[in-house]
Amino acid sequence: MIHQKFKEFGADFLLLLVAIAWGSTFFIVQAAVNETPVYTFLFWRFLVAAILMGLISFRQLKHLTKDVCVAGGLLGLFMFFGYAFQTFALTYTYSSTVGFITGLNVIVVPFIAYLVFKHKASIFSLLGAMIASVGLYFLTLNSEIGFGLGEGYAFICAIMFAMHIVFTGYYSTKYNVYLLVCIQFVTVAFGSCLGGLFLEGTLMPPRVDSLLVHSIIITVLFATIFAFWVQTAVQRFTTAAKTAIIFTMEPVSAGLFGYWFANEVLSLSQVGGACLILSGMLIAELGVYFRERYRAQNQIP
Repeated sequence: MIHQKFKEFGADFLLLLVAIAWGSTFFIVQAAVNETPVYTFLFWRFLVAAILMGLISFRQLKHLTKDVCVAGGLLGLFMFFGYAFQTFALTYTYSSTVGFITGLNVIVVPFIAYLVFKHKASIFSLLGAMIASVGLYFLTLNSEIGFGLGEGYAFICAIMFAMHIVFTGYYSTKYNVYLLVCIQFVTVAFGSCLGGLFLEGTLMPPRVDSLLVHSIIITVLFATIFAFWVQTAVQRFTTAAKTAIIFTMEPVSAGLFGYWFANEVLSLSQVGGACLILSGMLIAELGVYFRERYRAQNQIP
């Protein structure tokens, strides 16, 4: 039991590093897509990531099967459609609204995990998810939520990212991690290629400068290869519900890095929202641990 809890805490810590990696690159990506169309940027990001991951995974090709291709392709589709619907949503509503609704996957994940795989979330994970959702509201929302097309696209985006978290937890216990990640990258690169050609008319960036090159390098190494490999490798040791709660730290780290390095201003409500998100994560992380410790000390089955 102690060994299992140690693995779970270790996995949760590494997933926290993933959320920080995503958040730390947010303002870099934002600056890059101000000059480069979104699908063009995603295409080059995931193409380079797929090539590098392919080289890393070369010795794992002996484990390549039809099933692992289907699993990796499905995860890649969830990831791509999450990015796609998020992009569509941003064209119809405020980025703060999109950020909040996307973050609501923290509430959606436990329900999908139960409906698809009959995995029940602990009461502490559900409570932590609700507190983190309130924190997301104060952290990301600067305008009123409507019920227009943009909000609908953002909700679909939240479902796609929730599906990605839930199915990653399932497939990571069944298939080779390296191949799952590599196939995901290939799938997202292919989808972004179609999006770039049909929606943006080209796959060539308008300008190749140091900002674009540095953005591609940083996002490929930290926010793509490192982040998705770690998520796929360690999520098997924790739950999908806790993973979603930990990932709400992404906008928190994005705000902190923006404050430190991009001279962005954090309001009092945003700081309060960040504290609520941290509280929700701690409740989900420590609640089960103290409950099990109490039961063990009092010999409660």
